[in-house]
Amino acid sequence: MHAFIVRPFGTKNEINFDRVDYELIRPALKEAGFSGGTTGEIISQGNIRTDMFEQLLIADFVIADISIHNANVFYELGIRHAFRDKRTFLLRALKDDAHQIDDVPFDLKTDRYMSYDAQKPSTHVNELVTRMTETWDVQKPDSPVFQLLPGLKATDPSKFQIIPLDFREEVEQAQEKKNLAKLQLLLLETEGLTWRTMGLRLIGETQRSLEDWPGAQATWEHIRTYDEMDLQANTLLGTIYQRQGNLTKSNQALKRALDNNGLSRQDRAEVLALMGRNAKTLWEKDWQGSESVQAIQQTALASPYLQKSFEYYNQGFIEDRNHFYSGLNALAMLTAIIELATAQPPIWEDGFDSEDEATRRLKKLNDLRSDLIGGVKLAIESKRTILARSHEIDIWAEMSYADLMLLSSTKPKRVSRAYQKALSNAKDFERSSARKQAELYQKLDIHKENSQAALESTPEVHVTQQSSKRSSKKSPSHVILFTGHRIDAHDRKHPRFPREKEGQARDLIKQAVLKEKEKGKGSLLGIAGAASGGDILFHEVCKELDIPTHIYLAIPKNDYIKASVADSGPEWIERFHALVSTQPTETLSDSDELPRWLRAKKNYNIWQRSNLWMLYRALEISKDNLTLLALWNGEAGDNAGGTEDMVKRVQERGGRFIHLDARTLLN
Repeated sequence: MHAFIVRPFGTKNEINFDRVDYELIRPALKEAGFSGGTTGEIISQGNIRTDMFEQLLIADFVIADISIHNANVFYELGIRHAFRDKRTFLLRALKDDAHQIDDVPFDLKTDRYMSYDAQKPSTHVNELVTRMTETWDVQKPDSPVFQLLPGLKATDPSKFQIIPLDFREEVEQAQEKKNLAKLQLLLLETEGLTWRTMGLRLIGETQRSLEDWPGAQATWEHIRTYDEMDLQANTLLGTIYQRQGNLTKSNQALKRALDNNGLSRQDRAEVLALMGRNAKTLWEKDWQGSESVQAIQQTALASPYLQKSFEYYNQGFIEDRNHFYSGLNALAMLTAIIELATAQPPIWEDGFDSEDEATRRLKKLNDLRSDLIGGVKLAIESKRTILARSHEIDIWAEMSYADLMLLSSTKPKRVSRAYQKALSNAKDFERSSARKQAELYQKLDIHKENSQAALESTPEVHVTQQSSKRSSKKSPSHVILFTGHRIDAHDRKHPRFPREKEGQARDLIKQAVLKEKEKGKGSLLGIAGAASGGDILFHEVCKELDIPTHIYLAIPKNDYIKASVADSGPEWIERFHALVSTQPTETLSDSDELPRWLRAKKNYNIWQRSNLWMLYRALEISKDNLTLLALWNGEAGDNAGGTEDMVKRVQERGGRFIHLDARTLLN
């Protein structure tokens, strides 16, 4: 969460506003988990006025000190109130004899603000943290402009945020390699950056495309903390929750999306279609356990979710007549109602006061079905014509046409040809999707001839021998992540890991690994770097114990040798090469420099980044059974990003930590 501070500078009216900033505002920001500052600190170069406008527009939170009549403060506050509807917090010094506090201007008299003692600003830190957190959690507008003009729309800050190209490229590379751990790393690294929300959206989209549903859920839920009515977040969470089987939360997210004032007709149709899909899922659950065809039909027809699903889909198609997906599904659910009502008259008639009323209703539904067939056909043909004009092929449009033939044609052979054409270049999951709908009709014993024709034209997806072997390989259920000191260089002043104690260190590592192995929690995998000393010893011990390991290098091999192996001597270089040539090895970066988009991040380097990368990779493999093994003397390292840093990272995430006390090597 990014904050911007609007305040007077220096000492004015006998108030030291710089002191207030450093003793009150900054500690509170840190405690509440906010990054940011004033224009001078956030912006390194450029027009300060332009930078100020940008910060007032894109900052997630603005703190304004209105203790005195400072023209710049009121000017900037007015800009913020005019463009952003919420999360602007006002501060004001208490009136006393020692300070000349100006009266609150008339236009701000009704606004809430927090008072502080200018002589003891640090005593109000906890209060400011609490008040800031409350302001963040309250989603109602606090801008007097938006309070008085409720129809006014706040400016979308994303229009003023640009994602750096090299960040976008890192996300694309992670997507290509399906590297979920790298995405988690990038997500964490956006903390404190002004364009973070846009970066999170890009990562969330990528996680969704890779079907990393837990990761995508966490990312989009975090985005929603900025705005609980965020249209994109709620729409995507509707799908993400549905994929994880949580239909209640899915519908809640979709209802939030429907309540969004900025929803277009197309977006509304999409959201309603997703709600229709949820209702359809619940409908299928109602009758899937029935055994006989008659029981299936009766239960399916009596389920309230059948009508509800049709209504949602139909509302979506009414909103946007080009949204053929909602129209096609409305037609499918309506056809199911009609066919089941015809097959099970007693169940159908139970819902009406008389048999005549039931008959009239069924006739109306048949008329509506005829209208839907015509409307859906026009929508699909319109889409196919547009695609043909640009020489594009959309397999889902072709499959939708085939589905329409299944629902409306009286000629099974025509249905068969439509599916053959649509699926001629289809992928396995597309074929599976086509079969699933046809199989549903078979179970319900409706549209028998057409659904049979569709199934005969849609071969079952068989698991290949190669993919079968791949799927049969079990992922490690227990990961040992290792970190440890390097062996002492010849010129090291304060010993930490003496060369002559290599055997003792190896024994410490071996005994710890054996204990983990003896716990019998499943297959083991070791993860570590390959620095001379603890890392290499860990890999060698695991190899001796027949435990596979993966090597993670922060930088390319030759650079890594220079930085973390060479000063220990040629023997260690040979051992490094022996491991890298036989063990799976991944490299994080092409150089020891951070990407350009990360260089402004304070107190962060490539070795800290590497530690986080290894940790997220270990969590991706075995989230619930991870052990950190650390050969460590319990002290701060020579540089940032060493053993101490890794221990801290794991402990912050509640990981299990086994300390191999390196101080015993000095006894």
